Amino acid sequence: MAAQSGKKSVLFVCLGNICRSPIAEAVFTHLVREKGQLDQWTVDSAGTHDWNVGLPPDDRGQACMRKHGVYKDQIARQVTEGDFTKFQYILGMDHNNISNLKHIQPPNSTATVKLLGSYDPEGKEVIEDPYYGEDSDFERVYQQCVRCCTAFLDAV
Repeated sequence: MAAQSGKKSVLFVCLGNICRSPIAEAVFTHLVREKGQLDQWTVDSAGTHDWNVGLPPDDRGQACMRKHGVYKDQIARQVTEGDFTKFQYILGMDHNNISNLKHIQPPNSTATVKLLGSYDPEGKEVIEDPYYGEDSDFERVYQQCVRCCTAFLDAV
């Protein structure tokens, strides 16, 4: 388990694990790789619901990640109770994600559960779901994830 292996660990969570959390996972993985810390981290993403389990990220999200050189092969999965002891940090994208996470968080949880946006230096606490939006909405999510993930990495 990452939380007990000496590695730091973070799980990024959104609703379906095809838009925001894969972008956050790819951004954070890129940041720790650039700092030479990839071997010190376990990084993953998941969704609070099972609608997209087994699917790759949204095509628009993949295009955005590729455009910025942070693409990472990912397959959607759902959060499990085991994630609450496997990961030190579970970072949701909005208040509904946090509510859903708190609802399934087991009593033996060792994870810190909070909003990724709580690290945003611009104070934008919620990372809005771009699913029903346009390419520019995925770019906005990417930029917010860069700010938040950078600040999170600096804080831990």
